[in-house]
Amino acid sequence: MTASPPSSTSIPSVPQAPDGRKRVAALAVGALGIVFGDIGTSPLYALRECFTGDHGVAPTHDNVLGVLSLIFWALIVVVSVKYVVFVMRADNRGEGGILALMALAMQRKRGEEVKVRPVVVTLGLFGAALLYGDGLITPAISVLSAVEGLSVATPLFEDYIRPLAIVILVGLFLLQRRGTAGIGAIFGPFMVVWFVALAVLGLKELVQTPAVLGALSPTMGVRFFLENRGHGFLVLGGVFLSVTGGEALYADMGHFGVRPIKWAWFSLVLPALMLNYMGQGALLLRDPHTARNPFFLLAPDWALYPLVVLATGAAVIAAQALISGAFSITQQAIQLGYTPRLEVVHTSAEAQGQIYLPGVNWALLVGIILLVMGFKSSTNLAAAYGIAVTTTMTITTVLAYVVARERWNVSRAVALPIAGVFLLVDLSFFGANAVKIAAGGWFPLVLALCVFTLMTTWKRGRDILATRLRTSSMPLQQLLGSFGDHPPVRVPGTAIFMTGNPEGTPPALLHNLKHNKVIHEQVMLLTIASEDVPHVPPEERVEVIRLEEGFVRVISRYGFMENPSIPDILKRGREKGLQFNLMSTSFFLGRETLIPSKKPGMAMWREALFAWMSRNARSATSYFRIPPNRVVELGAQVEL
Repeated sequence: MTASPPSSTSIPSVPQAPDGRKRVAALAVGALGIVFGDIGTSPLYALRECFTGDHGVAPTHDNVLGVLSLIFWALIVVVSVKYVVFVMRADNRGEGGILALMALAMQRKRGEEVKVRPVVVTLGLFGAALLYGDGLITPAISVLSAVEGLSVATPLFEDYIRPLAIVILVGLFLLQRRGTAGIGAIFGPFMVVWFVALAVLGLKELVQTPAVLGALSPTMGVRFFLENRGHGFLVLGGVFLSVTGGEALYADMGHFGVRPIKWAWFSLVLPALMLNYMGQGALLLRDPHTARNPFFLLAPDWALYPLVVLATGAAVIAAQALISGAFSITQQAIQLGYTPRLEVVHTSAEAQGQIYLPGVNWALLVGIILLVMGFKSSTNLAAAYGIAVTTTMTITTVLAYVVARERWNVSRAVALPIAGVFLLVDLSFFGANAVKIAAGGWFPLVLALCVFTLMTTWKRGRDILATRLRTSSMPLQQLLGSFGDHPPVRVPGTAIFMTGNPEGTPPALLHNLKHNKVIHEQVMLLTIASEDVPHVPPEERVEVIRLEEGFVRVISRYGFMENPSIPDILKRGREKGLQFNLMSTSFFLGRETLIPSKKPGMAMWREALFAWMSRNARSATSYFRIPPNRVVELGAQVEL
């Protein structure tokens, strides 16, 4: 259904033996509950919107076959060829998703020289920001579409659809703090039942009207455009709803591996989706009046209510994937330095990727409730949906082209035509959805622009702050050299000064020396660096550099999908020969009070925004899990 970021509900991938078919099958079932919960619920509304949406066409024989042809070839070209065959090759040490792709594409290496390209970073960040809009719209449209099946049974349920959808969504968000390990175990088997049900429902109608298989010919799609012209182009906005969720295959490949995802897609998901779409088309050929909700009208009367329950469960799973994805992409943004520190709760002792961010959780819930109340129906939400996903898919194509040229050394003569075909499809879908901007498509764009502004402001502000502190800092060698003529008073114990500058003297150290006029016997200068890779091998996590006068510089490296932890760093530091007693160790942190100024840097409003974000960021003590009774904070005023 949507371009999902990496999902934190997934299980970690395990290296597969070449003949490990059982392991691949088990991972494929797990992928069904996370990767495909999204695209698997698209039949609830995709074909319906092509015929009853704002730009829908009449459900005539040729139109039905033409639309079905477009859906079939969109699934083949966009999902099967673009993502499964090409984009999934662009893995960042096994991980996928737009931030992982950005990290892979944003650096160009010429020998030892590294050049960061702002255009690539901008595209990646805006694509990531768009995913928050998906995280709001997907749960709303999925659950609403499922519950709307009740109105097919009787119009008496019409007034209860939105309240019931809100109750389901509130319950889902309340469960987030408990983690997803338990419910995640049933996601895969449940989605197996869902896809089998999709196939059976479609096959039942297909057997009665086999003529619908004529839609498999691409000529039917071409004829549709020739007959409907501009109106036919606008119907692409509805056709696109059938492929939203294609990026989930790429985003979650690090959790399941490429083979299980490919196996699940080609052996079950794609056949089930196509059988269901063909079945809906066969129903429309026999009775055009079923266009109001062809999915639920596939079911016999006795199966309607069970199908609503099954569809609601699938919708909740799809929503869960997007919620967990929002948690995961926020964690990545924090590690890459584009978002302030937020509270991150690990909900599983075994799976590192299972996390819960309370602030993001409640912000999403409020936004989703407002969407349900404001847009009122899944049809109205569909207008707001496609524009964000098409933009993200277009950005993915551009970044993948950069990776192919710069990382894989693919010639322009090969890479450009392939990327050109994908861009033609992406931009066609984007153009068809662009007409929906006034009808609701503005929402994810405005939200993405706000998130993008916050992310870039934080990154730029942190860079300016680091420059200001580096400029006013004393070189460490100069400080150590001064100890020869004027040795400071040394006190027992170890002092750990956290600093973002792995070369200079931490301001907190200078303040401590200035005001307390003492230095501990052992001084550790700790820098936590975030790398442009998902995970850093444990043996490379900590580097210890011994200096003069009892000083030690410790550099700890983490990937953008990992959470830094002081206890973990100290444990690995001991393995590298560091000796200290935690009970006689003090952590010195700098707390800067930011003052907007007219110096060259950022606009005044962005400086004020950055200062506000800094005040509301989670403290370093709790984020890095530093023992709170061992922390000393020293403040300073810094002009931006």
